[in-house]
Amino acid sequence: MGKANHRAAIEAVKDTVYRTCLLMDDERWSDWLELCDEGFYYKITAYSPEIRRDMLYLDGDRDQIAQMCELLPKHNTDRSPLKRHAVVYTVDVEDNGKAAQAVTSFVIYQNMLDGVNSHIDAGENHLFAVGRYLDSFEIADDSARFLTREVRLETRRLDKGTHWPL
Repeated sequence: MGKANHRAAIEAVKDTVYRTCLLMDDERWSDWLELCDEGFYYKITAYSPEIRRDMLYLDGDRDQIAQMCELLPKHNTDRSPLKRHAVVYTVDVEDNGKAAQAVTSFVIYQNMLDGVNSHIDAGENHLFAVGRYLDSFEIADDSARFLTREVRLETRRLDKGTHWPL
């Protein structure tokens, strides 16, 4: 694979990761899922030193995540918006430019709408979660589609009423 193709694959992956953050920030779940392959698999995990094991917060295939996203607006949930800040650390292009793996560091902030928590005032921002996205992609026609995403959290205590994809 030539350097130009390699560079194009890296840029396609970065564009997809950053575009995903914007779509998720705006709760445009169906548009986010359009960036995912039909065989897409998603999970949220964290390591627990107390039990010395990985914990699984959420997992599902593309159809299961799509169904969940359709139902989420009907749930009683904290509607304070989440905003993601992400930095793609590495993109490893594989299979002659047809696949890639990426590691992205992220922080997610929450803008409190109504001061639901007694220690946080309405309009105040607070740190919601910290972690990494561990992604795999299929690359075709200078675009990248998610095959898998593991949201690997450092944060292990998530607020009540928050069951949106991260």
